[in-house]
Amino acid sequence: MKKIALEFINLIENSGYKAYIVGGFVRDFLMKKESYDIDITTNATPKEIQKIFSSVTVKRPINDEDNYGSVRVVYKNIIFEVTTFRKELEYLDNRHPSRIFYVDDLETDLKRRDFTINAICMDKNSNIIDPLQGKLDIQNKIIRTIAPSEASFKDDALRILRAIRFMVTLNFKFHPDIIIAIKKTKQYLKNISYERKKIELDKIFASPYAKRGIEIIKELELEEALDLKNLDRIQDYTDLIGIWAMINSDSYRFTRHEKELIKKVNIVYEMDNLDPKVLYKYGLYVNILAGINKGINKKRIIKAYSNLPIKSKSDIKVTAKEICHLLNKQPSYFLQDIYRQLEDLILTGKLENENDILLTYIQKNFKEISG
Repeated sequence: MKKIALEFINLIENSGYKAYIVGGFVRDFLMKKESYDIDITTNATPKEIQKIFSSVTVKRPINDEDNYGSVRVVYKNIIFEVTTFRKELEYLDNRHPSRIFYVDDLETDLKRRDFTINAICMDKNSNIIDPLQGKLDIQNKIIRTIAPSEASFKDDALRILRAIRFMVTLNFKFHPDIIIAIKKTKQYLKNISYERKKIELDKIFASPYAKRGIEIIKELELEEALDLKNLDRIQDYTDLIGIWAMINSDSYRFTRHEKELIKKVNIVYEMDNLDPKVLYKYGLYVNILAGINKGINKKRIIKAYSNLPIKSKSDIKVTAKEICHLLNKQPSYFLQDIYRQLEDLILTGKLENENDILLTYIQKNFKEISG
């Protein structure tokens, strides 16, 4: 990955421009971590980048400064986010600058970024360029804003969540200024779209240190600004859907599949997650998510599920063809009623799941519908 990234910036430099790898890739490289997040900063404009890479795929082509001077280039199956050196004017909506203009100075560009650990560069010869001492903050495991923290978060309130995300995923701690600034600027999170907030929250909740992230959100009293309710319901921090199911917010958008899972978890949360009927109807995964958030040991739920005599209708040892033949009937709605009753009796241990036993039961109890 690094080899291709250096090759990429050399192509820009060979065209007469300056170019550097910047941000998460360099940070992760210094921390000896794998990274697939490659950002490039350059004094080449988006139009010039498109000319340099005219033979490869360019995503989100940029005509001018309206899109903040960025273009995505797919080079050797890797997506590079290429941004022109820039300076940003006043922020108007706690997220976007009112205007940008291009500059020809790397340090000016770095100073408009969020955190020192994300403002470290690598040049075409693999040299590290670190005018804002981000490497020192990595060594000390500190999250520090480049601009004064309060001004930084007021300009772009999403940086509050990014600060928490980096603290959690990297297992770092905040510089004291950040904690004070978040408390003063947290109301600006209300101006950030739920889509953008969810992206950051997903990364926090999916982290091995999700519990710490949620505790920080509560300690900083961000629940109202983020519209996160029921955080105290969360007892398990190992599953992203499980966390969102406990929060159960209508404000954030989910896929249809995620919505179905969240709905089911909340339904079975009010039920007995060791009950055979509940386990059978809603499945192991959903019951685990609900159960462990109520303090039920996961192993107990797994054991109860494994002991089910049937786990789906297909496990019932009598076919629809056999039932129709026995009752001399064509397939119809009555099959649903029979299978529903068989499921109930088998799950409660009142009927053994054996073909001859089931057929005898059906013949005895459903004679009235036979043809």
